[in-house]
Amino acid sequence: MTPVRRTARLSLAAQLFALQAALVVLVLGGVGAAAYLQFAGDNERETAEEMLGVAHTLAAVPQVREALDDPDPSAVLQPLAEGVRADTATDFVVVMSTRGVRYSHPDPFEIGRVFRGTIGPAVAGDTTFTETYAGTLGPSVRAVVPVVDDGGRVVALVSAGRTVTAVSRELAGRLPVLLAIALAALALAALGSWLLSRWLRRTTHDMGPAELSRMYEYYDAVLHSVREGLVLLDRGGRVQLVNDEARRLLALPAEVAGRPVDGLGLPDALGAALASAERRSDEIHLTADRIVVVNQAPARWGGSDLGTVVTLRDHTELRALSSELETIRGFAQSLNAQAHEAANQLHTVVSLIELGRAEEALTYATAELELARHLTDAVLAGIAVPELAALVVGKAAEAGERGVDLGLGEGAQVPAGIADPRDLVTIVGNLLDNAVDAALEGPEPRWVRLDAGRDADGFVLRVTDSGTGLDDPEAAFTSGFSTKPAEGLGRGLGLALVRRAVHRHGGTVSAGNAPGGGAELRVRLPVRQAQP
Repeated sequence: MTPVRRTARLSLAAQLFALQAALVVLVLGGVGAAAYLQFAGDNERETAEEMLGVAHTLAAVPQVREALDDPDPSAVLQPLAEGVRADTATDFVVVMSTRGVRYSHPDPFEIGRVFRGTIGPAVAGDTTFTETYAGTLGPSVRAVVPVVDDGGRVVALVSAGRTVTAVSRELAGRLPVLLAIALAALALAALGSWLLSRWLRRTTHDMGPAELSRMYEYYDAVLHSVREGLVLLDRGGRVQLVNDEARRLLALPAEVAGRPVDGLGLPDALGAALASAERRSDEIHLTADRIVVVNQAPARWGGSDLGTVVTLRDHTELRALSSELETIRGFAQSLNAQAHEAANQLHTVVSLIELGRAEEALTYATAELELARHLTDAVLAGIAVPELAALVVGKAAEAGERGVDLGLGEGAQVPAGIADPRDLVTIVGNLLDNAVDAALEGPEPRWVRLDAGRDADGFVLRVTDSGTGLDDPEAAFTSGFSTKPAEGLGRGLGLALVRRAVHRHGGTVSAGNAPGGGAELRVRLPVRQAQP
């Protein structure tokens, strides 16, 4: 596949980094502005509380009340107020009458003039009044509290304040801390964004969103259009991806992502093979109605194990064609064997005649003809399916050449229409092949018998042999089972194919051991499929 061509656009990692950087700056700017406003409000409240404390302290001094009785209260109150102002670093401390006439002020020219600000709450006895007001020194944060005599009567007022300019200077002193925190947060966010960008750049191979989207569309189209089944499994054997062909071959349900592959209802052998994560090459497995070739290999990236890649090929039609080819080859071998046997018989007859023993030649030829005609007549009389009859005659000749007597049981009948002829050839051909091989493993005399007929439950085909029998009859019809050594791809599929063909017609198949020794394989097909 041609690699995706890179464009000049920014990669997804670069775009994400730029977006994160802009978002971080925006968020930190908003947080910084909010923090500054919070600091400003807190600073103003702290200043107001501080001024309230200074005014309360001065109002409680007895010397203030005593000075009010003097002819010139300012002579006492001005030095006292200025001393408090200097000690508390406030901008002004003013003592005034209840009408607001000043007895003290940082600017001596303002003494005797009316105080600029709100004094009504303090005159009424409020001891907590504060405000921000523009006076003679400019806008200031101030507190005004009453001076009360021993009888609780308000006799004077004390105001202490600090200009807004001074308050701003205090706030400005806190700005470096705020800026340091904001810069540290910005640096930390930038570092995190950079690390995330690096990880994303490695993960996406430095591609942009358009390239990733186009790659996804291409790969998705390829996965769903490819003629081979594809299954991706993670390291735990859970399904991550299945294309359309794999769903068809394995008859999988719609939702399989995240499920264990051995829990999808596959045949036990196939499910165990896929779950093992072992490397496999051209293994043949049977599903419910198909033969699939399985290839399996680990998926790796950058030295790490990502899981397993499984590819599946449909082998059903190829196997059917191979079976038909084997049948035709069997016919050819049977004809060759018959021709070879006929040539030997003819040579024997000619030699007897040349020796002047015509009587013996006639007797020999008659006996051989009767023997050959007996089998053919029995097959033609009992098997009404031409393809199956030809198969049995050919298998009998082939078995005879190998030293095995293959014949029909007495009264064996196979009516036309009992099943599809190709399936009958598959069923009987595989059963006879296995029976002949089993008979060769047993003692002499070696024989195989094919019985067929109806009973109360359906139509029955039974093949018995003179071999040593089956050690595990239950395993006979599983894929891969064979009593012979492995000889290549597909060994042990014969009886599994028999079971699949029988089940396709709604029948059953079983294996066991005959009472007299040897194996017995029985196929039962529904009577409703037979033609009378």
